[in-house]
Amino acid sequence: MRTKPIPIGARSRRFVLELPLERPDGFGGVIRSYAPGPQVWGAIEMLSGAERVRADRPEQALTHRVTLRYREGVTGAMRLSAGLRRFAIRTAADPDGSRRDLVCLVEEMKP
Repeated sequence: MRTKPIPIGARSRRFVLELPLERPDGFGGVIRSYAPGPQVWGAIEMLSGAERVRADRPEQALTHRVTLRYREGVTGAMRLSAGLRRFAIRTAADPDGSRRDLVCLVEEMKP
């Protein structure tokens, strides 16, 4: 993960942190939906792209690094959105423990 802080001016992309909502489905499982949470500013950097097969259909997997201002409580159950793009948060960490940056490794979700 990146240890050099990103200048605040480089965080020019506006994201919405989406919070998970779970409700029972009546069969012992849950239905997860998302509610918009706070707006945050960040920088996004593409890390890799790969093609994989899921359910006998090819799909692309794009991974990115999103650097936000430090925020407590961000988990892998949340996601980020920027316009029509959605990003599933895979990990979120404070790279140097200074509580200045929050680096999220995300995977772009295709509609």
